[in-house]
Amino acid sequence: MKTPSETLPLACVMGDMDLVRPLGLAGIACAVVAAPGSPPVHSRFTRTAIPWKDFWEGGEELVEALVRFGSAQPEPPVLYFQEDSQLLLVSRQRERLARAFRFVVADPELVEDFVDKGRFQALAERHGLPVPATRRVHPAAGGRPADFGLRFPVVVKPLTRDRRWSAIGGAGKAVRAETPEALRDLWPRLSAAGAELLVQELIPGPETRMESYHVYVDERGGVAGEFTGRKVRTLPPSLGHSTALELSEAPDVAVLGRALVRKLGLRGVAKLDFKRAPDGTLHLLEINPRFNLWHHLGAVAGVNLPALVHADMCGSPRPAVSPARAGATWCRPLDDWRAARAAGVPVSEWLPWMLRCDANASLDWRDPMPCLNGEVYQRARRLSGGWLRRLRPRAPETAPRDAGA
Repeated sequence: MKTPSETLPLACVMGDMDLVRPLGLAGIACAVVAAPGSPPVHSRFTRTAIPWKDFWEGGEELVEALVRFGSAQPEPPVLYFQEDSQLLLVSRQRERLARAFRFVVADPELVEDFVDKGRFQALAERHGLPVPATRRVHPAAGGRPADFGLRFPVVVKPLTRDRRWSAIGGAGKAVRAETPEALRDLWPRLSAAGAELLVQELIPGPETRMESYHVYVDERGGVAGEFTGRKVRTLPPSLGHSTALELSEAPDVAVLGRALVRKLGLRGVAKLDFKRAPDGTLHLLEINPRFNLWHHLGAVAGVNLPALVHADMCGSPRPAVSPARAGATWCRPLDDWRAARAAGVPVSEWLPWMLRCDANASLDWRDPMPCLNGEVYQRARRLSGGWLRRLRPRAPETAPRDAGA
């Protein structure tokens, strides 16, 4: 007798363990599109792997590989995407990919508007969205910043985060300028990147005032599942990437999120990021119409958005949805330890908090090999200078388990 994971169509996942795990918890087997040896390849929820390292490169070859794989399955898999590069690939190649996969993705124009921050600003102005005051700029070599008519401090963001941005912002999502003089000092680095940028008024307050609305809107426009959350810590501590998260009970975030989704006619999954000002006002920073790391936490707290999408795409009954449990937490332990140290949190406080987390991006005792055979081994190999690799049997490029399932 076949188990549910053997009878349901595969989930084809371009993403990390925070997307694989909510699917696996729902009994859905995965085919992962990932770098050889990376954590998702080693998950017990993974049945096969399609090796791929850089989603910004070789899009045509990747589409061909995906279509070949999907066409060879007994039923079309459901396609998932977690990064901007993957979202753009699916959106721009939706007709070809639809021959071999089932998936849900926002309208093509909306996808382009959301990913390109310049287009997003124009969209916000057309629809009256509550975004901070922003200017689009192209720093000229040897030039000086103009008077943008913005209140300082400001943040500078790329239109699209790619390799060029790392030369300016490093690991951060944006860089901050406290004064006009600080922006002038930053200008040579900005002009050297040769890219258009956004300069935006900074909403005061720490990263813990970053709140978000998460939703899956079905093809009829109904809200199939939703939850709200807030950031606990980021790395770097300001304008960084999330290392610790908490689900919240924030009715005003949910009400505003629903209203904006309706106004834009959005379908599919989305995350709307807000910053709460000191007076309580919510300011919209961005909209990401793709799957993300929050979906792992949402799933363990009662709202499994990836599983709801899978059910709708396959015509199966939707899994039960209960109100997401406020206070549920997620972390990425090693990065969050660094973030906690930077924030002055003592280990005696951080360690018990981390151990109580409801979802963990790394180690899960129900599925330990992504951490032990993926993250731990890869870190140890780097520290060993490569000799550890010679002691380990070479893993195949594609996982051998049920490759045709």
